[in-house]
Amino acid sequence: MAAPPKYPYRPSRRDRDRLPRTKPLTGRVIAVTGAGRGIGRAVAARLAAAGAAVAIGDLDAELAMETAGAIGAHPGGRPLGLPLDVTDTPSFEDFLRTVETQLGPIDVLINNAGIMWVGPFEEEPEEAALRQFDVNVHGVQRGMKLVIPGMRKRGRGHVVNIASAASKVAPAGEATYAATKHAVHGYSTAVRAELRGTGVHVSLVMPGVVDTELAVGTATGPTRRLTPDQVADAVLDVVLRPRFEVFVPRQVAALTRLAAVLPGRARDALHHHLVPDQLAALSDRSVRAAYEQRTRTARLPEG
Repeated sequence: MAAPPKYPYRPSRRDRDRLPRTKPLTGRVIAVTGAGRGIGRAVAARLAAAGAAVAIGDLDAELAMETAGAIGAHPGGRPLGLPLDVTDTPSFEDFLRTVETQLGPIDVLINNAGIMWVGPFEEEPEEAALRQFDVNVHGVQRGMKLVIPGMRKRGRGHVVNIASAASKVAPAGEATYAATKHAVHGYSTAVRAELRGTGVHVSLVMPGVVDTELAVGTATGPTRRLTPDQVADAVLDVVLRPRFEVFVPRQVAALTRLAAVLPGRARDALHHHLVPDQLAALSDRSVRAAYEQRTRTARLPEG
């Protein structure tokens, strides 16, 4: 008898209530990176429940297959669980090729894989900084370069990049992470401009602090800690109604717009009161030690 999955998926009441009424993504093929756990896993489950044929890519191939099995069969069929190293071009090519061979042309790519190191900038190991740029920035760029040409030829497609509120603000203690998310925002903005009129959409989903292993030990500021399901709901919504910027929660959008028009001192004061100071919050660095060691050296992206 097969062992039970380590992380069984339990649909939320909202998910269960939605299922009998509509399958709005039936016939769509969607690939999700870093989907073995965390946000990516919740996104894959939500999209599969909405009828999409979903492929789950993760550096941990066993976990990817286990997640696909836990999500189970949906109108789009049982999700595919496949190995994927977003920092390696041949691996990404193999992933996309397998998805298209088994499911068909990819309609939507969700670039979700990401990692974070937290602490004083001068204490960050160079290896951790480089690794964050490899996964969070170059992984996103690689996915877009590989999947968009085919979408362009077909005259339709959608890339959803899971960024962060740190694309617009920069919490103390997250210097490199914030830099990577600012980079993803800038890159996505430029690519979107190049794709205007082609039928290919680019979206950015920017959540606040989410209850995943990536954010263990960090503070949320005045907003509540989000659940992966809340981010998955936002992703489902933007897949159904493509638009460029989506903040979760929406109040973050108002904060960033207000900050953009304030003079320097007022902007600094707003930042001080509303953006969490992760150096102050992380009183016990040991709570993040296992995660940061694993993502820095074992090359296991966390979504």
